[in-house]
Amino acid sequence: MIENYLPILLFILLGLLFGVVPLALGFILGPNRPSAAKNSPYECGFEAFEDARMPFDVRFYLVAILFIIFDLEIAFLFPWAIVFDSMGWTSFWGMMMFLGLLVIGFIYEWKKGALEWE
Repeated sequence: MIENYLPILLFILLGLLFGVVPLALGFILGPNRPSAAKNSPYECGFEAFEDARMPFDVRFYLVAILFIIFDLEIAFLFPWAIVFDSMGWTSFWGMMMFLGLLVIGFIYEWKKGALEWE
């Protein structure tokens, strides 16, 4: 039973090794010279003028959600495009329906003014 999971465990251990060892080496071997300028809050080249915990405008979140939606669209398009030759017309029209729904959603958001920034 364990021989079935051994490659997976080795893959996880190697992934952790390649991720943790460079970080640990950076903390151990890297220079540590803190100063007042390095430890000060940095925001766009000048001192912070408001509290960092102030509420954001809801339009920021709308744009972020739109970005995630269209990013996921691309994530679905790449695997589909790779195996496009081996699939039939059903998958083509299925993807066209998916893209059509996304375009309808995009047009709706555009008409509602979610992409306008005042």
